[in-house]
Amino acid sequence: MRGVVAAAVLLGMCSGLAGADAASADDGPRPERGTISFLFENDIFYRTDRDYTNGVLLAWTSAPADTPDFAVRWARALPFFAQSGEVRTSVALGQDIYTPDNIKLANPPPGARPYAGFLYANFGLIDKTESRLDQLQLTLGVVGPDSLAEETQKFVHKLLGDQTPEGWRTQLRNEPGVVLTYERSWKLIPPRSFAGLLFDVEPHAGAAVGNVYDYVNAGAMARIGFPLPDDYGPLRIEPSLPGSNFFEPAGQFGIYAFVGVDGRAVARNLFLDGNTWTASRHVDKNVFVGDLQLGAAITTRSWRLTFTHVFRTKEFCTQKNSDQFGAINLSIRY
Repeated sequence: MRGVVAAAVLLGMCSGLAGADAASADDGPRPERGTISFLFENDIFYRTDRDYTNGVLLAWTSAPADTPDFAVRWARALPFFAQSGEVRTSVALGQDIYTPDNIKLANPPPGARPYAGFLYANFGLIDKTESRLDQLQLTLGVVGPDSLAEETQKFVHKLLGDQTPEGWRTQLRNEPGVVLTYERSWKLIPPRSFAGLLFDVEPHAGAAVGNVYDYVNAGAMARIGFPLPDDYGPLRIEPSLPGSNFFEPAGQFGIYAFVGVDGRAVARNLFLDGNTWTASRHVDKNVFVGDLQLGAAITTRSWRLTFTHVFRTKEFCTQKNSDQFGAINLSIRY
């Protein structure tokens, strides 16, 4: 519950800024040129340091009016896209870090999750209608020492005075990473009134293919608040519930809570299965993995701030405990 309290404090501190933003805003909608987002995911919120321990992402998404013509043509050529919505493009840079549950050991025992890092760039194509969101994303990156995960974690731990992770010499070897991900979300129940608030329900389904991840997933998210911005929840790092980097404000100030679930059938997870073309440390993964997330968001005409508490089921057979971590996402619409 410490994460929920942290979310409440964080969002409360920002409400004053939101009020100032609302007071100075014009009544009309602000023209959109794009959205920049920063996302930070970490288990430090719950005083753990294991498994998926850290993720950072910096993303940019275009406004529909500024989307290049060639991207619109590509979107219209994809038969699984809606063919009639607003088309956007996105680019992002990110880094993910994975460690075993005991970072004091220089030589983790068999059955311990391998040390691993992933440094990558995402390129996305998005098609949004009033009731549907299609997102296609290509991820290119590197797994292994070239991901700089060891240097990043050791630097942060030294800065915070935490335990130095001792087992990075056993990490997965260098390997290029390629993933193609597709997600579709629907407004199954569009915003409706309930007890003086608005709520909606958004199911989703998707799949990923590549040498890093192969899986299919499905789930749903529900939101309740006032007024609800036109979005699909907070941005998250894959694999996860799909969100949206961009948002369209419904008023000068808004706040909403959300809860979502996602289930995945996983055929491959490089960070558990080990390197593709060479021998490396690995563990026996669980085929079925689930996420439960809950959180809250504050929106104004120019920014959206969210905190998400994620519960994740065990991902491999020898994992001692299920995971939980927090995610803070700030999206700035300009």
